[in-house]
Amino acid sequence: MGFAADDLEAAGRWYAGLLGIEPYFRAYECETCGARAFGDDRCAECGTAMRLGYIEFRVGDDQVELGFIDRRYTPSGTVNAATVAWHVDDLKATMETLLAMGATEHEPITEQGGAGSGFVTASVIDPFGNVLGVYHNPHYLEMLAARSKP
Repeated sequence: MGFAADDLEAAGRWYAGLLGIEPYFRAYECETCGARAFGDDRCAECGTAMRLGYIEFRVGDDQVELGFIDRRYTPSGTVNAATVAWHVDDLKATMETLLAMGATEHEPITEQGGAGSGFVTASVIDPFGNVLGVYHNPHYLEMLAARSKP
């Protein structure tokens, strides 16, 4: 899963604050000589500072990779139309946190599948222009519990 951002440093700080973890992976590119490196912000080839080009977090029960690429690498004229979504235990509290952190509501908290289904979704637009979905689904919790049984 992945998003694009004009300012990866800012996106990294924002998502680290939201997720409570730092990105586990960072890739850099030297704007002077074009060299690339993982985890090293100083170019081994020419010694200049390197620009962050990609970061990645591991999130959720399955530690799915949530990556962010510098928008300059996306095709010209495109908009990132992907929606990344994950299950949360408290949808209302998560939405309050996201809005307090500067996200804007995209879809309000909405019960899916009829009243009483327990499957509830919502989404925001993060400060970098990406749609971030969150949901609570009893079926997901049942499947997760079934996987952990011997």
